Amino acid sequence: MKKRLSLQDKAVLALKEAVREVIELHRKANRPLAVWRNGKVVKISASRIKIPRK
Repeated sequence: MKKRLSLQDKAVLALKEAVREVIELHRKANRPLAVWRNGKVVKISASRIKIPRK
């Protein structure tokens, strides 16, 4: 029997999917991706962007 997902679990899954889509769009458009690391904004070139697993 499948367990029902809570609203919070559904929201987390939706956000992860949205991030995956944004990363993919940046790679396809060859645009850098800005991320937050160690309190600073860092740009990652499109060739170095890794798509997270599902």
